[in-house]
Amino acid sequence: MADEAAIRAAHAAGNLEEAVRLGLECYQVEVYSFLCARLRSEADAHDVFAQVGEDLWKGIAGFAWRSSFRTWLYTLARNAAVRFERTPANQSRRHARVSEVAEPAAVDRSRTRPYLRTDVKDRFAALRAALDPDDQTLLILRVDRELSWEEVARILHDGDPDDAELKRLAANLRQRFRQLKQRIQEQARAEGLLDDEA
Repeated sequence: MADEAAIRAAHAAGNLEEAVRLGLECYQVEVYSFLCARLRSEADAHDVFAQVGEDLWKGIAGFAWRSSFRTWLYTLARNAAVRFERTPANQSRRHARVSEVAEPAAVDRSRTRPYLRTDVKDRFAALRAALDPDDQTLLILRVDRELSWEEVARILHDGDPDDAELKRLAANLRQRFRQLKQRIQEQARAEGLLDDEA
């Protein structure tokens, strides 16, 4: 499988088609799954990923390597998802409230820790799904994809921040992430998903 160095070498040699092919070979699956998680629909993710491909082809010649190819591809995906979500036909979709998503089953509980039970995992997934798309994206990029704070800041920021601005944006995102974790923990406790020790 290709890596960032191979993508960069193809790009530097002017072989843009090869750079795109290698980049998609490396990151297509994870970026598509990111879109599925953000949009909660494989059909929508498929449509948006097609737009990402178009944006990739349009932008590859001007890609200046101020970030990794992976980070840039996530930026393209996030921007395409935002444009999709802002389309009037797609704005009518409403996110379910946490209390509407799952009714706890009245079943006899085993000794399994609460957060390891399948029904609880599903209810945690419902809590996460009820977040606004930007908070979901933050969780996906930082927790699921394990991107650095600077990479996350570059993806979530519109424009091309310089190093000082990128550090400031990353610090703001770390603070927002702490607040988001606290809010999720409070909601989980209110839903009975966590005890006070967890």
